[in-house]
Amino acid sequence: MKWFSNLFTSQKTTDNSDPMKKFLIVGLGNIGAEYVNTRHNIGFKILDFLAQKEAVSFETVKLGSLAEYKFKGRTFLLLKPNTYMNLSGKAVQYWMEKEKIPLENMMVITDDLNLAFGTIRIRLKGSDGGHNGLKNINVVLNTQNYTRFRFGISDEFKKGQQVNYVLGEWGDDEKAKLPERLKLAAEIIKSFGTAGIENTMSNFNGK
Repeated sequence: MKWFSNLFTSQKTTDNSDPMKKFLIVGLGNIGAEYVNTRHNIGFKILDFLAQKEAVSFETVKLGSLAEYKFKGRTFLLLKPNTYMNLSGKAVQYWMEKEKIPLENMMVITDDLNLAFGTIRIRLKGSDGGHNGLKNINVVLNTQNYTRFRFGISDEFKKGQQVNYVLGEWGDDEKAKLPERLKLAAEIIKSFGTAGIENTMSNFNGK
């Protein structure tokens, strides 16, 4: 942990002169082995995919797990809160303040029941849409004006089965399609930091 602390102290000294080159990417999910492959944990899964692809590791830190990824002169801090979904705002606020991340440089990745499986929707602001993670972030930050990246998980469940569906594991067909969607999600994160939010929305929304 001392090494990790030194790493971030050094990075802060380097990047604070230009905070616009530092980005906080928050993947929402629930901690625990029983949730790893569930639909509600797509935020964690996307960050895990990017970290593995780019050979960076997560370290346990205050209020979550954090990995640092550098790309084209930008520093991406990948955060997986360990506060459970409905208290996600606490971790988001802490790391935004600690690393002096501007609100416009923060992206939150969530699942979305209102979108077909794998559908991408990126927005600059908006309501929580009934998502408990976004709801808590909105309350803690006292704003809805931040980028959210919604990943569709569809609503193929019977009446009264929403919780079981969201906390259930991916079906076989979904598992087969996930790798391609995860690859796309990783490109979206990189685009957000390098091409800007407007270009990212134009290039990826609806894909």
